[in-house]
Parts: sequence; C-alpha cells; structure tokens
Amino acid sequence: MSKPLDTLWYTHSPVPTGLGIAVESGRLAEALRQGGTTIQALRESNDRDIREAHFDHHLPNSVRHGGNTPAIWARATGVQTRLLGLSWSDEVQLIVSHPEGPVKTISDLKNRRFGLPKWANVKIDFHRASALRALENALSLEDLQVGDVELVDYPYGGTHSDNPVRHIFGAQVRLSGKQVRRSNRELMGLMNGTVDAIFLKGAHGLQLADEFGLHVVIDTGSHPDPMIRANIGTPRTLTVDQQLLDEHFDVALCIVDSVMRAERWAWVNPDDTRRFLARELNTSEYWVAAAYGEDANRRLHTALDERSILALQQLTDFLERWGFIPQRFDVRDWIDERPLQHCLEALSNS
Repeated sequence: MSKPLDTLWYTHSPVPTGLGIAVESGRLAEALRQGGTTIQALRESNDRDIREAHFDHHLPNSVRHGGNTPAIWARATGVQTRLLGLSWSDEVQLIVSHPEGPVKTISDLKNRRFGLPKWANVKIDFHRASALRALENALSLEDLQVGDVELVDYPYGGTHSDNPVRHIFGAQVRLSGKQVRRSNRELMGLMNGTVDAIFLKGAHGLQLADEFGLHVVIDTGSHPDPMIRANIGTPRTLTVDQQLLDEHFDVALCIVDSVMRAERWAWVNPDDTRRFLARELNTSEYWVAAAYGEDANRRLHTALDERSILALQQLTDFLERWGFIPQRFDVRDWIDERPLQHCLEALSNS
C-alpha cells in the first residue's frame, strides 16, 4: 500500500519530453492532486543543492526526464534510482567547421584540432561527453579514431546549477539579477582559427551554425544507424529514486500514466506541441522543426524497446571507457518495467 506523498520534485531537460508536456499542461499536477500530492520544480528552487539534483539525482521523491548521461552517472556512482522508460527523439548533432577552413569531410578531421568544452566544477561533464560521443561516432564511419584528432580543451568555471531557472513568458531562463548568458568558447575558437572543428547540437546549435555560416561536416543525428545517432539525448531517460517506488508506488504509476497520455495528446496536436516545444527550448517553432523534425510531436514516445536499451548500454560503456563514470553496469538491472506495463494495460483497456 502506497504511503501519502506531500511533494513530488520533478525536473526535465529543456528538450522534447513527455514529462515536460505533462507538467506544463497541468496534467501531472491535476492527476496527483487527488492523492494530496503537489509538484515542485527542483530547478526553480532557491536552494542550490536541490537544483543540483537535476544532475546527480540525489533528492528523494523525485522524477527526472531528460538527457541520459547525468542519470547514468548517478546510477554508476551508487545513487539508488530506477529507470522507468526511454524516449527517443532524434535531434541534429553537428560537427561543424569554418566555411573557409580545411575541414570539409570526416576524413579531413585527421590530424586537425577539435574544440571540446571542459567544465571544472561539475560532477558529470555531459557537454564534453556529448561532443566526444559525436566525434567518435563520426570518425568511426571513416575507420578513424579520436586519437587521430588533436583535442583542444576550452575550460568553463562554475556549475550547471549556479542560478535557478525561471519561467518568463513560458520560456525557461536562468536569472541572477539579470539574465546570464555564457559564451560558447569552442565557437569563438573556431571563428578565430584556434581549432578546425567543433560540435553543436539541438535547436540552438543549428541556429548558431546558420547564423555564423558554418560548414556542416556531418550531422550524426540524421545517420541511418541508430547507434551512430545515440548520444546524450537519444535515448532520454525517465527515472525516479528508489524511495519513491518503494513507498509511493501509486505516484510512480501516475507519473508514467501522465507522461504517456501527454505524448498521445502530442501525437494528434502537432501545432500546439511545436509551440510548446519552442517555449520549452526558448527558441522559435522554425528551429524546433529544423532540429527535431516536422514530426517532432510523433517522436514523443516513452517505452522500453530493445533498440533504446541497447543504445543506452553502449552509451554507458562509452562513458566508462572515457572516464566519465567510475564503472559500467548492466542497464537491464536498472530497469523497473512494472509502472510502464501497468499503464500500457490500463491505456489499452480505456
């Protein structure tokens, strides 16, 4: 029998997720209100330690839907979480070069300089991991390795949780007295000739590539092999802490049900979904469609399919091989399929 839960902490990355739609539409709050549970955004907390739970998942009674690398890191370091579902929304993953530079093809990357972010004060440098993964995957298509490229680090200070997120006209922004904007140091290095290529992803990355007239060497996010496309956002992980499952199983069911119903709403409401995602990503509907596909609404689908599980295992092995996590683990042991199976049966009978 589930215990009553006062507050569910939630967090979702600023990317297309079913949890994001379930939260912003009010669907999740309404479903939980019947049991006396309220929801609270941990990234909007004034407590930095609570905000950091978006990345290390240490907060009890919390749910997270977003990039897989922080969730993998938390599991690998012993945080007691369970994986309830995986969603696969392909996004652009660009390796770009200066339009007048020497790098035009993947083969041209050999013996060239590749710019990488390097965050000094974070537990898991998912920006660096994502760029390395795309680089490794791209090079493999031409029988090259990362060792064939000169890596140039661009250091960043601070942490990802320095400032709380605020909703301004529906968009998520970080504020600290005034809006904080971090420059893309790798992009600056590319433009001044310090490096020959860098990695950009998602709607903002595509917009930067367009604004600066960069040459796209490859978009690994559109490659026909899903394992080449697999990166921090493909697949995305829906995770909860073990305490939530053990003591508030009904809440876990409600989360998964709300996510799945929100996704089904998105499937038949493409225009409204695209507008929501534009606010979620703080960009325009044009760049949402360009980065995630004109059918982005149809790509919102949380499941536990074999392709996603295999991709997640490959990513876990990659993170261990590059030293981002202390040890690999079998992702199948991480999965608790009970909430998803229960909700699938309920939806099929409704």
